[in-house]
Amino acid sequence: MMELVESVKQFGVLVPAIARPREDGSYELIAGHRRQKACELAGLDSMPVIVMNLDDNDAIIQMVESNIQRENILPSERAKAYKLKMEALKRQGARSDLTSPKISAKFRSDDSVGDEAGVSGDTVRNYIALNNLIPELMEMVDEKRIALSPAYQIAALPKESQEQLLDTIESEQATPSLSQAQRLRKLSQAGELNEDTMLSIMMEQKKPVRNDITLSGDKLKKYFPRSYSPKRIEETIFKLLDVWLKKRQRENSR
Repeated sequence: MMELVESVKQFGVLVPAIARPREDGSYELIAGHRRQKACELAGLDSMPVIVMNLDDNDAIIQMVESNIQRENILPSERAKAYKLKMEALKRQGARSDLTSPKISAKFRSDDSVGDEAGVSGDTVRNYIALNNLIPELMEMVDEKRIALSPAYQIAALPKESQEQLLDTIESEQATPSLSQAQRLRKLSQAGELNEDTMLSIMMEQKKPVRNDITLSGDKLKKYFPRSYSPKRIEETIFKLLDVWLKKRQRENSR
């Protein structure tokens, strides 16, 4: 917000807000609430606004399109925004099959919500599904403690199973990977998910993230004589790294 305030002070509001007229002669701000707050903090008493005659559904669509363009938008905010827009489009008579899992890929890619947002129809449906998460798990997604891919799977679990999962996460101090979340969902669909099966999955050790670094031999060749063997090249690299490390340590100790 303070960065926006400084920008407003220096350049003004570059993108006008959107408002609609009310019956009493006043105006309702549809998009641009952060810009309005920034103007107030910057000491300005006015800002550019485009006035449009919008019904409730058009107003919701305008509001959503404005908000999802923000750079730092939480998954929960995006999930609610997509849901609001989908419901508004349905009320306007748009296709009601956009959230159907059986819809063909051709129509999914032509889905108006995803098209206008610059994402696939599957992405829109996945985000909308996040609205089914219990608040505590949704907060973990916002905090990036649970990645989006497993979150999509967890959202399909019944509320009771999600609450059990929350307890298991706290007891095991571990969040589910995509593979674990997929198995939880599969067991739930088969009616076989309970505290024991959930705990057995969540107690599995996750594969460690590999941090190996691979150096291309072709790229290294130009730095060494042709007579150098791979072993000698490796030894030379580490000797040079030792010299570099000692130099850094001396500089840091000054």
